[in-house]
Amino acid sequence: MSHSVEDIKAHSHRLRGSLLESLADPLTGALREDDQTLIKYHGSYQQDDRDLRDERRRQKLEPAYQFMIRTRTPGGVITPEQWLKLDAIATGYGNHSLRITTRQAFQFHGIIKRELKATMQAINAALIDTLAACGDVNRNVQVAANPLLSDAHATLYADAAATSEHLLPNTRAYYEIWLDEEKVAGAGEEPEPIYGDTYLPRKFKIGFALPPINDVDVFANDLGFIGVIEHGQVVGYNVSLGGGMGASHGDAQTYPRVADVVGFITREQLLEVATAVVTTQRDFGNRAVRKRARFKYTIDDKGLDFIKAQIEQRAGVQFQPARPFAFEHNGDRYGWTQGSDGRWHLTLSICAGRIADVGEATHPGSGPGQALTGLREIARVLDGGEFRMTCNQNLVISNVGAAQKSVIDALVAQHGLDAGNALSSALARKAMACVALPTCGLAMAEAERYLPDFSNKLQPLLERHALVEAPIVLRISGCPNGCSRPYLAEIALVGKAPGRYNLMLGGDHRGQRLNTLYRENITEDQILGALDPLFGRYAAERAADEGFGDFLHRVGEIELPPYPTHRSIPVELHP
Repeated sequence: MSHSVEDIKAHSHRLRGSLLESLADPLTGALREDDQTLIKYHGSYQQDDRDLRDERRRQKLEPAYQFMIRTRTPGGVITPEQWLKLDAIATGYGNHSLRITTRQAFQFHGIIKRELKATMQAINAALIDTLAACGDVNRNVQVAANPLLSDAHATLYADAAATSEHLLPNTRAYYEIWLDEEKVAGAGEEPEPIYGDTYLPRKFKIGFALPPINDVDVFANDLGFIGVIEHGQVVGYNVSLGGGMGASHGDAQTYPRVADVVGFITREQLLEVATAVVTTQRDFGNRAVRKRARFKYTIDDKGLDFIKAQIEQRAGVQFQPARPFAFEHNGDRYGWTQGSDGRWHLTLSICAGRIADVGEATHPGSGPGQALTGLREIARVLDGGEFRMTCNQNLVISNVGAAQKSVIDALVAQHGLDAGNALSSALARKAMACVALPTCGLAMAEAERYLPDFSNKLQPLLERHALVEAPIVLRISGCPNGCSRPYLAEIALVGKAPGRYNLMLGGDHRGQRLNTLYRENITEDQILGALDPLFGRYAAERAADEGFGDFLHRVGEIELPPYPTHRSIPVELHP
């Protein structure tokens, strides 16, 4: 008998359920149905290899069940020692690859049930956990990844890490099930002062951005904090509410949304405001219709003024008028850059975030050169630095001393780690894709495995129209749920069926405007046929420094999408 998610949460004894019994069952590689929901709060999803489904069905075998595990790493910061331990987990338990997510976490794929607990314990031994990486709670907190303003970025990261810790669930279930913590009297009844008995109605996402770079796509988050700097120091944050990318094909009640900027707060007010936002969503979010349960719908249903008043009342804070800010772009800076403290940072373009050695990768062509081996060698010699995952699925080798740059460069060249940076088009370097097939159960079409091929198919068009260095934002999603944030892209493919996509156009390179459906349910040839004349017109008629999405709007090729909240971020907030 299946139960609703709300019932499962309510009767889970604070996320314990029957997970221990499910894990101990040797007769199946799967968990019990209710436990498949609960394990998400522990940072894992049950999946199966969809490439093998039909063959296993013919052989009368159960699906090839496996688990994805996602880390909780606020801001995506990993020490070299942690990197080596996570590398060992990927090769010892996973599918010999690491994957950088669009929320600056690692995902391990291909973990089988009997090794799930050992994998979780190995992650914990690296001083990393997976608690609340998934589920109806606040998930991994995004932080601006380009540490050019060194002091300000350090403050941003510290505030984000504190927010992440503050919003963790209070249950001890994670520690009992995976780390063998002894269960104490009253287990299953721990107070959850922030989340309550049934946690949130849906997942919740927070991002910290630092202008002028919007590399976290802050307006795609339920709650955004945009750093305000005075005299080189972060003095507070402009707060944005109600972003979200998820939608369902053919359901007008679901839609992507860019967040509203509602005002400014000081750093001292940060945790109170974050808590107030989360509890407001807890109490007013839609628990009857799960597709309408995200915070963006709560705002649209209740009204922004009502939600803002609730937050102010609960936090004991009055929002000040938003401070001026301006974003220039939402991408990463590739190659070496120097921070204000003199340390160096090397950003590597990683195709779809997949780090693997060629020949070992589950998805052929998804990783350049010997990426896993090369980064392992860098981790062994990196002195005083760290790795930073970006929200664009790239990797920064960060805080490198000048004396080590040549050592890092040699290892990068030896293992082909700069292959992504050397891609022939700016579009390919910036592109993102979700995992999709074969592991994601929601995927309707290819994404990660398709990205290199599609980028190659676009290359002749870009060359023909002299747009190879035009920094056009391309994103591919295997379904409309939008993990790769496709609805903010200048060009997006959203999967409808194998080999067929909705072509979305007209987002902007700052991550501040949604795109619009341009062609529905079309094939690759039709997509290329639609883009070719648009590229030609853009090349011939664009203004200086005009983005592709901005151009399409200016010349009337597309209109704003018909969502209830489709506007760009108000220009009056810009200096």
